[in-house]
Amino acid sequence: MTNNFAADVLICGAGATGLTLAIDLARRGVSFRLIEKLDDPFRGSRGKGIQPRTQEVFEDFGILDRIVAAGGFYPKQREYAEDGSFCDADVVEAEPATSAEPYHLPLMVPQFLTERVMRARLAEFGHRPEFGCELLGFAQDGEGVTARISTPAGEETIRVRWLVGADGGRSFVRHALDIGFPGKTLDVRAIVADVTMTGLRRDVWHRFGEGDMQRQISACPLAGTDLFQLQGPIPLEGEVDLSAEGLTALLAERTGRNDLLVHVVSWASAFHMNARLADRYRVGRVFLAGDAAHTHPPTGGQGLNTGVQDAYNLGWKLGAVLAGAPNTLLDSYEQERRPVAQAMLGLATGLLEAMKRGEMRRGRDVHQLNIGYPESSLAVEAPERHGVLLAGDRAPDAQVRGAAGQPRRLFDLFKGPHWTLLADGGATVAAGPGLHIHSFGERRDLVDDAGQFRTAYGLAPGDRVLVRPDGYVGAIVSATEGAALDAYLAKVGLRDQAHG
Repeated sequence: MTNNFAADVLICGAGATGLTLAIDLARRGVSFRLIEKLDDPFRGSRGKGIQPRTQEVFEDFGILDRIVAAGGFYPKQREYAEDGSFCDADVVEAEPATSAEPYHLPLMVPQFLTERVMRARLAEFGHRPEFGCELLGFAQDGEGVTARISTPAGEETIRVRWLVGADGGRSFVRHALDIGFPGKTLDVRAIVADVTMTGLRRDVWHRFGEGDMQRQISACPLAGTDLFQLQGPIPLEGEVDLSAEGLTALLAERTGRNDLLVHVVSWASAFHMNARLADRYRVGRVFLAGDAAHTHPPTGGQGLNTGVQDAYNLGWKLGAVLAGAPNTLLDSYEQERRPVAQAMLGLATGLLEAMKRGEMRRGRDVHQLNIGYPESSLAVEAPERHGVLLAGDRAPDAQVRGAAGQPRRLFDLFKGPHWTLLADGGATVAAGPGLHIHSFGERRDLVDDAGQFRTAYGLAPGDRVLVRPDGYVGAIVSATEGAALDAYLAKVGLRDQAHG
């Protein structure tokens, strides 16, 4: 088989998951093609919640300000009683922002706006999705993947080193690999529709018939647009009229009001809710990510976010292996991400049951800030720790000061495709490609005036913490464990040697 590679990676699917992977590979200088079988970008709002952990990813990509500007925050929920009276409540249980967790509220950004911002960022790196391109088949061997693609110009065959299926719940890639997708179709069918309508104010999320699965319907003003998103359960069988007239009639039937008029339907879908998890995330040189690997009911606002996190986890590992790190590094992708999806499925399904009872409230567990990889083969402590921060945890932010006097954030130091080594004085390691080094203390480049770093990281003098490119703690080693740090750096392709 020839190894005349057209690209290092072929990404199948240009939704939020595929775009995340493309941006991450682009900033690493990894060659790829991003194909999408749709002829143009997705037009719907389905994944509209951007959780705090995903906001941190978008900050790393340099697009968080643009994402916030494109959308907004969730309004209060207004629940109407039978007599037309109502009460307002927060959609999400609010927690104050802290120096360690600077983002504490989900954003509301319709999916088509999120993906528009992501495509613009990708274009800044010189790349664009190829729309109207469908994966027809592929075969793999020990060196790469041969893929057949249908394009607007005709069929072509290309050779790549890796293939990633980010092609949704009906994933062609997953089916071609014959990977099982066990789980269940939940006993809920629903509509979601983006509409222009009159009769409701735009400062609250209107909810009617809470706890009644025959009469429930909601109208949420979509931030950044003049649209409302209509959502509601429908019978498991039968046709549903998603025209403006049909949705107007549905609103009248369920609210008892005839002043709610749908004028234009921008996008609409009727779907069965599913909770499914792929048996495997990888077969050889082919990976699954996002909805291709797991499908969630939308109740927890987890689907898009979990897919973004999948791609964020996989991107740096592909880049590292292509740069010379051992192929075994890629084994950690499924090891780390599949248990997260399993937990998210449980969370979203539990929230769906609460919604059926009219009791759904989203707390900290949907923010994805507590997700970590403590059981990962990439989580190393020498010696073992029992304290504030453990290997595998999300690396907290902190406000510190540079030696020149200006305020700095740890997230600013982490930003980019590199690893970051933070040292509490003492010995460090030689810098090299892909590794940035910062240390605290006298005659060091950082000062912890307010003690935020010390509080969040809990390091002893001489300890070193190695932060992965995806913002998780890879290793925490003491001053006397230089050999453990050397071994870790070699394992992930950073082969610089420690010095005393």
